[in-house]
Amino acid sequence: MQVYNSERWAGDVQKLEKEEPVLQKPDLTLVERACNGDADSFTELCRRYYPAMVAIAHSVIGDRHLAEDAAQQTFAKAVRKLPQLKNKDKFAAWLAAICRNVALDLARSRGMHQTADDLSMIAAKTHKSDITDIVKEAINELSAPAREVIFLRYYDGMTYEQISAVLGISEQAINGRLRRAKKKMANYLRHSGFGEV
Repeated sequence: MQVYNSERWAGDVQKLEKEEPVLQKPDLTLVERACNGDADSFTELCRRYYPAMVAIAHSVIGDRHLAEDAAQQTFAKAVRKLPQLKNKDKFAAWLAAICRNVALDLARSRGMHQTADDLSMIAAKTHKSDITDIVKEAINELSAPAREVIFLRYYDGMTYEQISAVLGISEQAINGRLRRAKKKMANYLRHSGFGEV
C-alpha cells in the first residue's frame, strides 16, 4: 500500500494541475494514449465521435436504432484494432471506414437492402406526411458518399471542418458533395410534383 506524505501529495497535485484535462486534448494525443492502454482517452474519443458514427450508419441502414447498434459495434471493433492503426492522425476517417463496413454487414445480416419503396412503406406505417416520404425517397436516391455528408451535416449538425476530419476529405470536397446532393434532391422533389424547391 502506498502512503502519501504531504510533500509528495503536493507534488502529485501540481503535476495533475499541469496536465491538460482529457476533454481538451487533441485527437492525436488521445489516440496515442489509447494505443498505450489509457481507457479514459478511448472513452473520450467515443464520446467525440459517437454521434458522427450513428449518422454514418444511419445513412447506410436507414434505421436510427440499428444505426446506434452499428456505432456501438464500431467502437468495440475499433478498440480491438487500435494497435493496428498506422496513421494515428487519421483516426476519425479510419473509424468512419469501420463504421461503414459494420453498417453494411448489419444490413446484409438482416436482409436490409433499402430502396425508396422500403422507405415509403416505413413512412406509411408510421403515418408520416407525404413530404417526409418524398424527402426520404430523395435522400435514398443519392449515392452513399452524398448520403453520408447529408446525414453528418443536417442530421448530426456537424461543421464542414468536423465532417472533413471524420471522412478524411477536404472541406471543398464536402461543399461539392453537398451542393450536388441538394441539387439532385431538388430535381427529385420537382419531378415528384412539389413545384419549385
